[in-house]
Amino acid sequence: MSMLPYDDRDGWIWQDGVFVPWREAKVHVLTHSLHYGSAVFEGERAYEGQIFKSDEHTKRLHKSAEYLDYKIPYSVEEINAAKQELMAKMGFKDCYIRAFAWRGSEMMGVSAQQNTIHLAIAMWEWGNYFADKMKGIRVTMSKWKRPSPETIPSAAKAAGLYMICTMSKHAAEKEGYADALMLDYRGYVAELTGANVFLIKDGVIHTPIADCFLDGITRRTVIDLAKARGFDVVERRIKPEELSDFSECFITGTAAEVTPVAEMAGHTYTPGEMTKALVEDYDALVRGKLTLS
Repeated sequence: MSMLPYDDRDGWIWQDGVFVPWREAKVHVLTHSLHYGSAVFEGERAYEGQIFKSDEHTKRLHKSAEYLDYKIPYSVEEINAAKQELMAKMGFKDCYIRAFAWRGSEMMGVSAQQNTIHLAIAMWEWGNYFADKMKGIRVTMSKWKRPSPETIPSAAKAAGLYMICTMSKHAAEKEGYADALMLDYRGYVAELTGANVFLIKDGVIHTPIADCFLDGITRRTVIDLAKARGFDVVERRIKPEELSDFSECFITGTAAEVTPVAEMAGHTYTPGEMTKALVEDYDALVRGKLTLS
């Protein structure tokens, strides 16, 4: 990833209905969501001028805000149109898109019923999240667990829920790993810090039930791709002691796309034909060279 600061770039950001020069898109330091973590966001990608599953992402953005008890003042159609207009204004064909909403500055206690709800959209060119992905990434185990859905709105893509993900990823990178596997509050395999996980054994794909972490749009897409190929997909609770039983492992996410895993929590895997097929199918799908019925 580029180390060019994100607040010092050329271009435009769509903010509250208007295009703002990139460096002028600002919020006040007493913005409620900065202090209390109630921003919601989406990470999306455009391929060859087309935003992949734009409508599905925007609907999830609205739903995330509802989980956090506020309503985004722009319709799904308006947000989708704004993304397309911004992409044309930036002159991008392949890019990463970040749409996000937050509570403003009218109230600065825990309560925020009177705060204005803001929305912004930014985008930038971004290649592979992991370099040389077919080699497979190395993943360690996080000491932090995904919390119970009785304590957080786990179905929301909310800023505050990523705090322990950042902590986990920093710890992993400090030790030379690309990412960290997180268990859920019960001790079952959950997800990585920003991606869902799949494991393969005896020609069957296994993936954790997404009942306390985000059921990713890419996750669901890859399940559909696997089933279209005739692969068996089992969603179930996976114990960490089972990790040594699998031969292949890969992760999915908008940023990660489909990325093989070579090592996870001390167990090694070899990317095989099933993983390779799904990497290729996903790439073909997002570029309009493959369709799902």
